[in-house]
Amino acid sequence: MNYFLFFALIYLIIINIITAVVTVIDKKRAIKNKWRIREKTLILLALFGGGISEYLTMKMIHHKSKHKKFMIGLPFIIFAHIILIILLIL
Repeated sequence: MNYFLFFALIYLIIINIITAVVTVIDKKRAIKNKWRIREKTLILLALFGGGISEYLTMKMIHHKSKHKKFMIGLPFIIFAHIILIILLIL
């Protein structure tokens, strides 16, 4: 395995863990009516590679599941990332 693929894989694992944790934190803060994480931050985390974990976490904990921005936007971001990966591999 070359170094680029190795570090890309490590990056994706880390960004997805961070994104899942941030999503759970936002859900807990929403329940307690506390200060929330900006939607812009959640979208940026998805754009930086955490879209899969954010989407799955939101579905599991029923967080922002009624927001079209997330339920349509996140699958679109994931699809765009898959196309980008395919293009990079070819």
